[in-house]
Amino acid sequence: MDEQLDNNNFSDNQQTNFKPAINPMTAAFLALAVVFILYQFGGAILTLLIFGLDFEKADINSVRLLTMGGQILFILLPALLFAKFIYVDVTSILRVKYPTVKEVIVFVGGLILLTPLLQSFIYIQNFLINKLAESSSFIQSLRNIIDQIDKMVQSTYGNLLQSHSIFEASFIVFVVAVIPALCEETFFRGFVQKSFEYRFKPIWSILLTAFFFGIYHFNPYGLIALIALGVYFGFAAYISNSIFIPMILHFLNNFLAVSAYMIFGEEELINSNITPKEDILYHIISFAILLIIFSAFIYYVKKNYHSFQKEKEEK
Repeated sequence: MDEQLDNNNFSDNQQTNFKPAINPMTAAFLALAVVFILYQFGGAILTLLIFGLDFEKADINSVRLLTMGGQILFILLPALLFAKFIYVDVTSILRVKYPTVKEVIVFVGGLILLTPLLQSFIYIQNFLINKLAESSSFIQSLRNIIDQIDKMVQSTYGNLLQSHSIFEASFIVFVVAVIPALCEETFFRGFVQKSFEYRFKPIWSILLTAFFFGIYHFNPYGLIALIALGVYFGFAAYISNSIFIPMILHFLNNFLAVSAYMIFGEEELINSNITPKEDILYHIISFAILLIIFSAFIYYVKKNYHSFQKEKEEK
């Protein structure tokens, strides 16, 4: 299957008159470094310039606007500029291709399976971390540091999600679901992963991109789950060759989490530092069953994906 995918990738390169200005692997790592510096350090400097040191007293809507602006200026814009100046053919490198309705439905179905699977994993992961912390002072100290980082991240994110009207709730959804889906997928599954695909096998391109996707979110307890989510987004982007599918998946993932938080007000709906209330065996069994079902789903999609594209071919 990998050989077949590699051949498809090679012919795609030929068709797009592939003549990058620099080595694609260099381009990917350069873009990752630039965006990291711009988004993390540039964003921090911009925040200080606008709000000063008393950030906690800043108007929350201004913070939301700054968050949105940071994503557009420091993630989306660099992706577009790198694509234009390195590859010229922006639409090909960013996978600008409309999917069929069947393709979208299939991958949304996979996300529905993956979400509870990752939730079970987080419960198991945190249970094991707690047990290790009880038996090791070093791990306990390390966990305390991670808890402080996680608390800061969750506190900032939680403040962004507080709404008092339908209009404000709609604005929040736009800031934390629409904008990240557009900006992050264009950068990660568009420019970065596609660049890696010109030098590595598909599986390594997907895994490498997903790793950086997870790292960039600074969510210690959710790191592995974020990487897994990134792998699924990357698989969807590669097999469909459409950036719009991972964008839709990213939007739905964020939208459902935010909506559930707004409706139920449960902190654990947006918090990855949670421990199971039920017997851990329940989550282990759930994880195993869901993993088998999800693996079967991925196998089925890889074997039958051509049939999901027939709608477009017939037109």
